[in-house]
Amino acid sequence: MRWGDADAYGHVNHARALGPLEDARLAMAQGSPGTVAGREPDIILARLEVDYLRQLRYRVGERLCVRTRVLRLGTKSFTVRQELTQDGEVAIRADAVMVLFDFATDASRPLTEAERAYWSGFQA
Repeated sequence: MRWGDADAYGHVNHARALGPLEDARLAMAQGSPGTVAGREPDIILARLEVDYLRQLRYRVGERLCVRTRVLRLGTKSFTVRQELTQDGEVAIRADAVMVLFDFATDASRPLTEAERAYWSGFQA
């Protein structure tokens, strides 16, 4: 895992700390309806709001936990809340607005009923 580029004290750079959050979002999207095997999901990140709540430390071999849930489902977008924990405490909390996107027309598109059902399964 490359998330752990750290300084001499083992502190993780803020940009590298976002890697596990992105990995978790991509893993969720891989199971969404309408994606074709071998193709990236047609979902783009439109907004990311991040709160760094405590220092994140790099430890070789450590597995971090990222909990992700859907906060809101809109017509063409949805918002997920993510929490990355280390040592049993939330170190990073982020809200991400994800937009369904049609790359052929270069425009956002509405969620299908199947996509709405899939993403609602992640609501709290």
